[in-house]
Amino acid sequence: MFLLGTLVNGLLIIIGTLLGRLLNRIPEGMKTTVMYAIGLAVMVLGMQMGLKSENFLIVIISLVLGAVIGEWMKLEDKLNDVGKWLEGKVGSNGKGSISEGFVTATLIFVIGAMAIIGALDSGIRGDHDILYTKSIIDGFTALILSSTLGIGVIFSAIPVLLYQGLIALFATQINQFVPKLLMDQFIIEMTATGGIMIFAIGLNLVGLTKVKVANLLPGIVVVGIIVTIKYYFFT
Repeated sequence: MFLLGTLVNGLLIIIGTLLGRLLNRIPEGMKTTVMYAIGLAVMVLGMQMGLKSENFLIVIISLVLGAVIGEWMKLEDKLNDVGKWLEGKVGSNGKGSISEGFVTATLIFVIGAMAIIGALDSGIRGDHDILYTKSIIDGFTALILSSTLGIGVIFSAIPVLLYQGLIALFATQINQFVPKLLMDQFIIEMTATGGIMIFAIGLNLVGLTKVKVANLLPGIVVVGIIVTIKYYFFT
């Protein structure tokens, strides 16, 4: 079953969120410190990913063009609107914004190479090991995030299921038409570009900035375009 890894990923995000809500009675001061700890850890993760680039110029160009496209499309506002719509349907208990939890968790769980590589392995070879590993990481992260950002984290399972599920569904076609070397180059630069976005999420979590990370997401697509052009015309 090529969707098994993705389904497990979504399930563990839900379980992690529900367990995290059991910790919502911890003191506010402790929550703040925990949030800073999460932010710092996310920043280090993003830094590690960002340093994997083999051509940092691709990362810079992709982020700049992605920011222009994202600002024009107002992706951050649209993602927040979805979160606010969910908040209107479910209601808010005052212990964390559903919109903030949904947006932050979605960006953390969707950005990164494990989602793409794992979904491709699931779809092509029926090997779910990478997504199982990602599921454990995401479940633990959801537990921590939901204890501070609230129940909105649980809804991030929906975009994760859709994103990874579609990649797994079309994995055979992707593997057939995209050369392995091109895919490897894309994953390296996509990981680095996504790492910068994750670093920005960490900065937001510790309250140093208010970067509209969702508006940078088109940068992932730009990476694919630049790497493809480079592969076919400059190698």
